[in-house]
Amino acid sequence: MKELIANRYLIKRKLGEGGMADVYLAHDSFLNREVAVKILRGKLSLDPVALLRFQREANAASRLNHPNIVEIYDVGEDEGQHFIVMEYIRGKTLKELIAARGAMDQQEALQIMDQLLAAIIEAHKNNIIHRDIKPQNILIKDDGTVKIADFGIATVSDAVQLTQTDTVLGSVHYLAPELARGEAASFQSDIYALGITLYEMLTGKAPYNGDTPVQIAMKHMREDIPSVRDFNPTVPQSLENVIIAATAKNKAHRTKMAVDMHQALKECLNDKHKNDPKLVFKADTLNDQTITIDQVSKMEKPKRRIGLLPALIGIGFMALVAFGIYGYILLSGIFNPAVELVTVPEVSGMTRDEAEDALLAEGITASGSIRYELTDDLASGLVVKTTPSAGTKIEKGSLVTLTLSKGMYFVVGDYVNQKLDDVEALLQDTKITIRVQYDFNSTADDGTILAQEGLTVGQKIDPSVTYELKFTVAGKVSFNIPDLIGYNITIAQNQLIGLGAIVELKVLDTTSMTPEQIALLSKNTVISMDPTPGTFYTQTDKTKIVLSYYAP
Repeated sequence: MKELIANRYLIKRKLGEGGMADVYLAHDSFLNREVAVKILRGKLSLDPVALLRFQREANAASRLNHPNIVEIYDVGEDEGQHFIVMEYIRGKTLKELIAARGAMDQQEALQIMDQLLAAIIEAHKNNIIHRDIKPQNILIKDDGTVKIADFGIATVSDAVQLTQTDTVLGSVHYLAPELARGEAASFQSDIYALGITLYEMLTGKAPYNGDTPVQIAMKHMREDIPSVRDFNPTVPQSLENVIIAATAKNKAHRTKMAVDMHQALKECLNDKHKNDPKLVFKADTLNDQTITIDQVSKMEKPKRRIGLLPALIGIGFMALVAFGIYGYILLSGIFNPAVELVTVPEVSGMTRDEAEDALLAEGITASGSIRYELTDDLASGLVVKTTPSAGTKIEKGSLVTLTLSKGMYFVVGDYVNQKLDDVEALLQDTKITIRVQYDFNSTADDGTILAQEGLTVGQKIDPSVTYELKFTVAGKVSFNIPDLIGYNITIAQNQLIGLGAIVELKVLDTTSMTPEQIALLSKNTVISMDPTPGTFYTQTDKTKIVLSYYAP
């Protein structure tokens, strides 16, 4: 793997890995900040299915801008490596927090859920289903801010890839029953995962466990969620009811919208809910059938040989669950051969209108969310790139994000041995502030820059941002001494130093004066100057301007 991605992101160390990609800590050399870079792993860059999923994740995530959602900074490809650059979060995952501390205090759990639900509400407003909400994807910053990651994972998530057992065991614990039956994901499947996550925060463990993903999925389908109050009786019934409503097996009973769950959590500790009864749903047909199968299994005596029909029913049910999980993959569309793929055209260098027309010609729509970045050679307003990048195969009708140039970088030059006046003219269209100190002993021509510091030669900077360059310049400073008599001593001193002069301050003697005379003196004010105002003055290593004043 390259250590420098896109000639900008310097990889420092690996932070973690997922089913498809590895995540690294990197340094953004342009903006001088730490970032997290997710890189599609190895040969998956050549797999159109993996690429499509990776690009869908980037496309969906880039549409979201919320303080509780990990921000996406950049998306691209460098010599076959596809990457997503994200905000780097210092802190722990919610999973790590629960593992270290066990069950959380109710107020802390509610504070985390408040921020988490705010993020999910924003996602659902944008018609984005997270699909893989779990404590491993929820980050807690050191200051307590909650950030949710891995938004917009395309229609397949790690939660349902049974070939990756370690990943599944981390995700199937939060899998809604309808997903295990092969139904498509919905806002309510996200709500189910939120309810399971809240249960885990309050108890320190997931409600369902098993030796295989299928066993856990079957429990999601068949077993009522264990009571939080059995674990901790101090949890009010109104709070447990929020979990019961969010994790209802039947979607008709389950909380419909994230905003509803958010409101319920805000109100659950109010006095008006302190005597709420436990929420109970009438059993539906599907659950009744599931219970019947379970009861058949339990009625068998330990040493009695299982009959053929019950055995076939049990095997068939487990196969149905496994088939349903795989069916979720198929229904989500990523492996659907009917999906029509088109190629993202090359639109770099076009105007925005030209690029949008070129995309529409291929059946692709430009997202209303436009990004801007500085470039090396493109004028402001021209297209820099698309996300996904040109040449990528995507579904017809997908959204593509345009990145437009906001102008060109200014590249810092090596100004040593150039004339100060010439460099000042070169930098006049930037916000670079020049600070000059003179070397009066140099044999170089007056005004020649002898040394520079503050910015690195070759550094690319945003010309609209303020920077400072320090120059050491050769030459004799010459000027007519201004009349500063009567000025504040500090103001007068700074003005002369700004002209390049060496200044000496002299306190006048008052020992021969009476207290009355001293009281009438103007203090901290220039009384006299040597040389006198109006004198043509040349600064050398042996000359100076003396300002005389009375001290307080």
